[in-house]
Amino acid sequence: MPAVPRVAVVIVTYNSAKILGGCLDSLAAGARGVDLREIVVADNASKDESADLARRAGATVVQVGRNAGYAAGFNAGVAALDLERLDAVMVLEPRLRLRPGCLAPLAAALDEPGRGITAPRLVGLDGHTHPSLRRAPTVRRAWAEALIGGRLAGRIAALGEVITDPAVYERPGQAEWATGAALLMSVKALTEVGPWDESFLLYSEETEYALRAAERGWSLWYEPAATVEHIGGDAKVNPMLAALLTVNKVRLFRRRRGPVSTMAYYLAVVVGESIRALRGRRAAREAVVWLLRPSRRIQALPD
Repeated sequence: MPAVPRVAVVIVTYNSAKILGGCLDSLAAGARGVDLREIVVADNASKDESADLARRAGATVVQVGRNAGYAAGFNAGVAALDLERLDAVMVLEPRLRLRPGCLAPLAAALDEPGRGITAPRLVGLDGHTHPSLRRAPTVRRAWAEALIGGRLAGRIAALGEVITDPAVYERPGQAEWATGAALLMSVKALTEVGPWDESFLLYSEETEYALRAAERGWSLWYEPAATVEHIGGDAKVNPMLAALLTVNKVRLFRRRRGPVSTMAYYLAVVVGESIRALRGRRAAREAVVWLLRPSRRIQALPD
């Protein structure tokens, strides 16, 4: 990359007016050390003032036309950019706030040959680091998380998919994939790997992309010197979103593995969600219904 990397930011919104302003306000300080060429807000047919707020802040607004999901919004935002004038593109959820100087170390990390994606440290408003790094999904990891829980499994090397060991988040390093709320991608990787898979609607699209990128020789790098604040999400409390997250994990695994491994993985997820459902978790109950009764699954996000 040049001495001053040329970066664009794509923010995907859906009825995000209450939180979008804080995200937009953080970009100027977050971009210290890089050339922030453009801010694009890809709006998934919001009913609120998201688009108007973005325009007033000087962002380019791309109307997706429907609530098409995170991947579709990002793809629409990238399509509006002149990639020849850029070195990297950042995707952001509107509930994020960049800490000052966040983009520079992420862009610098992309200078290493073969790195196509960089992920920042995600922290809550209280400063607590979110476990945002992941290992590739496997049958063994699915059963471990089902039987002993994701938090404990994640602390055991190679056993859990979610990496929960706090020490890992204190040092930079390679990861198989990371939460898609905030990722910086090189234009070279974006061009070679292609668009995000829009069929997932929400969740697992970043997993699919990172694994596909790795197959093409582009690795993902975690850079804790870059920090992004996350003000919370709905996946753990909204039964529909939790069910969609769970089903998409199985769908992604099925696409990449054979029928025997897929059945073993599916059974592990069903067992794990059933255990949580018996403990009274409403979101897990909804996930079990979706896993066992495909007809109950949504085919499109509601408007």
